[in-house]
Amino acid sequence: METLGLPSAVRACLFDLDGVLTQTAKVHAAAWKEMFDGFLRDRAARTGERFVPFDAVVDYDEYVDGKPRYDGVRSFLASRGIVLPEGDPGDPPGGETVAGLGNRKNELVLSLLRRHGVEAYEGSVRYVRAARDAQLRRAVVSSSANCREVLVAAGIEDLFEVRIDGLVAAREHLQGKPAPDTFLAAARKLGVAPREAAVFEDALAGVAAGRAGGFGYVVGVDRVGQADALREHGADRVVSDLAELLGHG
Repeated sequence: METLGLPSAVRACLFDLDGVLTQTAKVHAAAWKEMFDGFLRDRAARTGERFVPFDAVVDYDEYVDGKPRYDGVRSFLASRGIVLPEGDPGDPPGGETVAGLGNRKNELVLSLLRRHGVEAYEGSVRYVRAARDAQLRRAVVSSSANCREVLVAAGIEDLFEVRIDGLVAAREHLQGKPAPDTFLAAARKLGVAPREAAVFEDALAGVAAGRAGGFGYVVGVDRVGQADALREHGADRVVSDLAELLGHG
């Protein structure tokens, strides 16, 4: 597998979506910030607490990146010592429940994507095509419920044989990253053992999921200067773009 930079035992590639294949991680970070800042500002005005805004880099990477939406809400709120009712997936966007805040974040993401479109990373598209040409199996593994829409908008849906996204995870009761469930489900659907699959992730939670699942190789994709943290969470190799793997062992 020299030309793809993978161990020879690897037969399948499992790709995260946002930040690995498509340039949507920054859209998600902006949506999380707008949603949480609105909530925190209103809460501060009501309680007299100091308003401390959501950090779109530090808080995003630590608490929400790569996780299912409601898990991300819960995780960040816990970091601020805030507990809200769980609510229900049908809660109105912005309602003061975990579900309501998550729904508001999704509303903002969809609005941003509609306005600005979706762009795929050119190096990633080249890499996925090379994997296809080498007859490796290919799956997208994303916590996003909007995964298919993003793939279609970016024009890359046809490059993947399997899609495990937020909708599939909910239907099949799969735990989100950093649990390895979604990656394991993708490997099963592709008919390969975890040790025969490589995971490609930019999120710390996603890299941790790849390591926890016993996958054969975990590639960390560093778009924001967190190479050391990716290695600490279990990446075997860290690159800034998947094209760096092409032509190398």
